[in-house]
Amino acid sequence: MNAKLKFLAAGMLFAFAGSASAAHWRVLPGSTLGFSTSFEGEAFEGAFGKFTPSIDFDPKQLATSRFDVVIELASADTKNDERDEALRGTDFFNSKKTPQARYLATKFRALGGNRYAADGTLTLNGMSKPVVLEFSWTPGAKTVLAGSASLKRLDFKVGTGEWSDTSDLPNEVKVKTRLLLAPGTPAAKKP
Repeated sequence: MNAKLKFLAAGMLFAFAGSASAAHWRVLPGSTLGFSTSFEGEAFEGAFGKFTPSIDFDPKQLATSRFDVVIELASADTKNDERDEALRGTDFFNSKKTPQARYLATKFRALGGNRYAADGTLTLNGMSKPVVLEFSWTPGAKTVLAGSASLKRLDFKVGTGEWSDTSDLPNEVKVKTRLLLAPGTPAAKKP
């Protein structure tokens, strides 16, 4: 092979390697996004019935991986009608004014084994703050992404007014997700 062909072949290989990107995954039924905290010392859990994750992830392509999750706040369900109505109201999620929250992560770190961290930003109630999601990635017939994060609700103006007292309602909220995934076709990326 002459020098020009070698140079051209090397250039094509470099261009292909540089354009490699993380695989896109579609979310399967049975996936969950939930939260837990307590009120007056009594623990409770809730889940969002409607959320739309766009997952681009490859453990070998962390630089091009991306999570973009839109959460419908009015879909919060704690199995308690009075509490759920309060969560949708102006003191908590204010879901009529800001019906959605969004988690966007474009930086990822390997933690060892099948554990990773997504350094993302949660936007809720008009506030945007960094939130780290630590997760495991288990490939299989249905790939499983199982993760958790902790956040401070008052950073997002969740639980204002009389609810800002943390003696009855702690500031820390734990978020858990379990996504069942299959290979998919990427959608157009949002800014």
